[in-house]
Order: sequence, then C-alpha cells, then structure tokens
Amino acid sequence: MTTALLSTADELHARVRQGRRAVVMTMGALHEGHATLIRAARETAGRDGEVVVTVFVNPLQFGAGEDLDRYPRTLDDDLKIAEQAGADAVFAPSVDEVYPGGEPQVRISAGPMGERLEGGARPGHFDGMLTVVAKLLHLTRPDVALYGQKDAQQLALIRRMVRDLNFGVEIVAVPTVREEDGLALSSRNRYLSPDERRTALALSRALFAGGDRHAAQEALRARAREVPSTHARAEALSAIGESRAAADAHAVATASPGGPAAVRAAARQVLDEAARFDPPLHLDYLALVDPSDFTEIGDDFTGEAVLAVAARVGTTRLIDNLPLTFGAAS
Repeated sequence: MTTALLSTADELHARVRQGRRAVVMTMGALHEGHATLIRAARETAGRDGEVVVTVFVNPLQFGAGEDLDRYPRTLDDDLKIAEQAGADAVFAPSVDEVYPGGEPQVRISAGPMGERLEGGARPGHFDGMLTVVAKLLHLTRPDVALYGQKDAQQLALIRRMVRDLNFGVEIVAVPTVREEDGLALSSRNRYLSPDERRTALALSRALFAGGDRHAAQEALRARAREVPSTHARAEALSAIGESRAAADAHAVATASPGGPAAVRAAARQVLDEAARFDPPLHLDYLALVDPSDFTEIGDDFTGEAVLAVAARVGTTRLIDNLPLTFGAAS
C-alpha cells in the first residue's frame, strides 16, 4: 500500500470513495498510540473502505505561553507510520488551507463542560479544539471518526458537539495505549529527561491505585450481596471459617467514607508522595467525574465514571485517566 500525501481539501474530495471513510485526527508526531487508532480505523472501514489521517497543528487550541512553536513537526516520519498502520491517505493541510481568512470569527463554544478541568487549566483550549474538529469533519467528510480515550474530556466534548449540532458522523473511542512502564503514550513524553520520566510514572500509578481500590470495593460489595447477614447464615459460615470474610464484606460495603471518596484518596496518596520526588510532580488536578458533563461524582453515584489526572514534571504537562464503573450489577 502506498499512502497518498494530500495538502488541500480539493485533492481529498477528488478521491474516488468506495465503502466507508474512517478518519483519525492528529497533530502529528505520530507514535504507537496513533498507530493503534489507525489500525482500528482500518478495521472499521474494512477492506473496501478508506482511512484518512489528518496531520494539523492547530494554533487555536494553544494558549499564551504554551508550546505551539515547540510542538514537534515530523511529517516524513508520520507518513511512514501512517502507511505501516494501514492509512490510505494523510491529509496535512497548511494553516491557510484550514483558516483561509485568518483566525475564524465564528467558532464552536465548548460551553460549561469546556471550562472544567483541562478547560480551567487551559482557557479557550476546547473552543479551539472543537472548532478545528468541526472544520476537519467538514473537510474530510467521514462516515466515522476515531479518537483516543486518553484525551477523555476532548472525546466527551466531541461526542457532545456531534450530538448537539447534528453532525452525521459516528464517533468511536479507542482505549489508551501505554508504554511498558505504564506511562500513557504522548507526543510530549519525548520532552522528559530520565529523572522526569521516573517522576511522571506517578500519574499512571495513582490511577492504578485508585482502580485497585475501586475493584476491591466492588468485589466486596458483590460478596456482600451474596452473603446475607442473618444469624443462621453467620453460624453456617463460622463452621467453615468464613464468618470474618462475610463480616468484612458487609462492613466495607456499608462503610463511610468509601466508594468514590476512597478511590480519590488512594490515588491522591501516590500523587502526594510524588510531590516530594526530585524532580517533583506538580499536580494540576485529580478528579473523579461523570463523563457526560465532567462534574465530580458523589459517594452515592452509580454508572460510568472517569478518574482523571493532570500534572507537570519539569516543563512538561501530562494528562491521563482511567474509566471506572460504580455499582456494577451483581
């Protein structure tokens, strides 16, 4: 397969389409996480479909003092990775192609969800992100677009925009890809020194600690549902040495604080320790949120949630998250 490199929308629109078109949007500096997205797009589009990878560093989503000029541009390497992963075309437009009249006067507003967490740390970021995603969806005209779960708030906002504004495209989420040590793949990882990388591992360790605490709680709650706290049952359990296990299950299932509070506490402990490392980790936020609006969940919450973290190590800012489900059916 030879992957076509296109720089204008007219070139892309001139291609003969057969089957479904699947699009993967990137800012370049492709790595294995992007390759995973492209392979998923290839599977989604099928043999007769088409996979288009966009490479565009969007100036609208970089705030004052952020790394727009520093952001890596590696188009030749990107093209090779895209080709190996199964892309039919790489669409790498110029800024003038995407914004022919300069910065657009009309933009997409991310609304209240776009002001939380990442939006609070990076004002205007999500307005710029949604604006370019909307433009690229129009320019590439896909049937389906795939995005990584690593950028959970971005994914949630794109889904909301597509639903609220009636875009005729299917949005597919692809799980986060991690390196062997657990660090979520990111183009910004290349900025980390060896010592900074060791500190940065606290992000994934914190998420896994929260995830382990959550799994233990859910397992104990499930056991509590299966072990009624009746006198007759307790006597029977005592005979086989399980009375303590049953009691522990009921105690944990009804204990307070527990649930989301315990998950946050487990993750926070890891991050607090990392703040004392050399170099230290500087936490921006740790949040356990409802993915429908990215507000913090309460202790009585049931359903899908996202444990999200953002922090700086040296001059590099990193984000990560872990999806969780509270109150799983017995």
